[in-house]
Amino acid sequence: MNKLKALWLTLNSSLWFVPTLMVVAALGAAYGLVHLDLYVGGAWTGRFPLLFGAGAAGARGMLSAIASSMITVAGLIFSLTLATLAQVASQYTSRLLRNFMRDRTNQVVMGFFVSIFVYCLAVLRTIRGGDEGSFVPSLAIAFGLLLALVSIGMLIFFIHHIASSIQAANIVAGVAEETEKLLNKVFPKRLGDAATAAERAELAAGPDLHWHPLPAPTTGYVQGVDRDALLAFAQHAGVVVRMEYAIGSFVVMGSALASVAPLQGQPLPDDKELTKQLADCYRLGNQRTLDQDVGFGLRQLVDIALKALSPGINDVTTAVMCVDRLGSLLCTLAGRQLASSVRADDGRVLVLTADPDFDSYLATAFDQIRANAKEALAIYLRLLEALATVAAQGPTTATGRAALRQQADLALAASEDNLTIAYDLDQVHARYRKLQAQLFDI
Repeated sequence: MNKLKALWLTLNSSLWFVPTLMVVAALGAAYGLVHLDLYVGGAWTGRFPLLFGAGAAGARGMLSAIASSMITVAGLIFSLTLATLAQVASQYTSRLLRNFMRDRTNQVVMGFFVSIFVYCLAVLRTIRGGDEGSFVPSLAIAFGLLLALVSIGMLIFFIHHIASSIQAANIVAGVAEETEKLLNKVFPKRLGDAATAAERAELAAGPDLHWHPLPAPTTGYVQGVDRDALLAFAQHAGVVVRMEYAIGSFVVMGSALASVAPLQGQPLPDDKELTKQLADCYRLGNQRTLDQDVGFGLRQLVDIALKALSPGINDVTTAVMCVDRLGSLLCTLAGRQLASSVRADDGRVLVLTADPDFDSYLATAFDQIRANAKEALAIYLRLLEALATVAAQGPTTATGRAALRQQADLALAASEDNLTIAYDLDQVHARYRKLQAQLFDI
C-alpha cells in the first residue's frame, strides 16, 4: 500500500500525468465524434450553413490553423510555468516547487492546449475530398472550433492564475491552508488503542525487553508510515516495535529504522523477513512531503520567512505574514490531543512511535526566524504576539506553558542583543510583560 501511495503522490505532483490523461481523452473524443458523423451522415448539415458550411479544403485549413496556434500557445504556457518555478525558487524557497507542480490548474491548462492540438490532428487525418471520396466530419470540426474559442478564455484565466499564485500573501496562505488540512487529518492520529499510564511505566521499566535493530533498506527521508500496517506487523511477528526515526527525519541506509523486541516467551523471527516486512510499513524518498509530515508544512513557512529576511531580499512584511500563519497553526496544534508515543492492542504495548511533541513544533516554527531577525523590530513584536495568541488558546500542560515562556525569553534576549534604539526596546518589553502576565494567569 505504501508503494501505491508513493506512486500516486509522484504522479499527482508531476506536470505530465494530467496532460497525458487529457490527451488520451481528446483522442477518444475525436474517434467518437468522427464515428458519430459517419453514423448520422452529413445531409442534415446543409440546413445550418453558417455552422457546417465548410468543405474539405476549408475544414483542413481551419483545423490546421487551430492545431498550429494551440501548440504555439502550449509552448508559451510551458515557458511561463518554468519562469514562475524559477522565480519562486529564487525569491521564496525551492521547497515550494512541488506545490506549484501539483497545482491542478497548471496541469489542466497545459493538458487543455496540448489535447486540442492532438484532437485537431486526429480529426484532420479523416477529412477527405475530391477523388478520395468526400467526407467532412462536421460535428468533430464544430467541436474543434468550440475548443479553440474556449481556449481563449482558458489562456486569460491561466495568466490571471499565474499572476495571483506568485504573490507572497497567496503563497504563504496556500502553504498554511495545506498544513491546516494535514493537521486536521493527522491529529489525533490513532494506532490501536492508547496505552494506559500503568502500561507505559511497565514498558519503560521492563528488564526483559532486548532490542534488535532493523536496518533501513535505502537512504532518504521518512515520508510516511502506515501505522495500521505497523501495528499488524507487531501483532503478527509477536514483537514490540520502537520507531527510531520520526516522519520527516533523514535515514541513512543500514542505520536502525526501527528496533524490535520479542514478547516474553516468544523467539525473534528471522531478521531478513522482519526487515522486509518493516520496510513495507515505511515510505522513504528523496524529499519531505506534506502527506503525513506536519513539521514540513511549518518548515516551508520558516524557509519563506528566512528568505524574506535575507539581505538580498529584505522583505520583512512577508516574514511577518509567515509568523502570523505559524502562530495560527500552533494554535491548532495547542488545541489538539497529539498522538501518544505508546500504543497498545488488547492491553499489550506493541508500538512505541517517534512523534514530535508540541515543544518541538514550537521550536521548529520560531527558533530560526528569531535567530535571523537581527534589527527587524516587527519580527520580535509579531513573535511575542503569536506566542500570546497560542497561550490564549492552549496549551494547558505545564511543559507547553514552559515552552512558550522559553520562546518569549529567547525573543526578548535576541531583541536586546540586536535592537539599539530605546523606543524599539520599550515596545518589545511592553509586549513581553503582557505575554508573561498572560502565561502565569493560565
